[in-house]
Amino acid sequence: MSDETALLDEQHPVYGPFFGVMGAAAAITFTSLGAAYGTAKSGTGIAAMAVMRPELIMKCIIPVVMAGIIAIYGLVIAILIVGGINQPANYTIFKGFLHLGAGLAVGFAGMAAGFAIGIVGDSGVRGTAQQPRLFVGMILILIFAEVLGLYGLIVAVFLYAKAN
Repeated sequence: MSDETALLDEQHPVYGPFFGVMGAAAAITFTSLGAAYGTAKSGTGIAAMAVMRPELIMKCIIPVVMAGIIAIYGLVIAILIVGGINQPANYTIFKGFLHLGAGLAVGFAGMAAGFAIGIVGDSGVRGTAQQPRLFVGMILILIFAEVLGLYGLIVAVFLYAKAN
């Protein structure tokens, strides 16, 4: 066994990029799952609210927009990770684990944020149809739910930067 082959086997295993690819997949999959849930749940609330107060539809679309932003966080990290994946000879297992951690961090945080946005958005827009003063409170709660995804993005960026 040559020195180059031994180096490839120990520090740069052929399966190293697998972890990076799984990190990219986890980032976009889990954040999209959270965004889809948030959009669907908020959308059903908007549809129910629109029966009573159709003039509030555009005002109450904010939870759907905020849920969609969650998926963008996952997309950004997935693109960064894929851009950092190299041939196994240049890709360490440590880098692969960091990329996996970055994808999981933004993915799970985004999924949790999307679920929170969906639940708050559904109840909030239905409540706003009955009591318009509830709107500001709903927006504040939605911001706190959205920031959970942002926390995951920040951790993922730090993990990604550690790999480079």
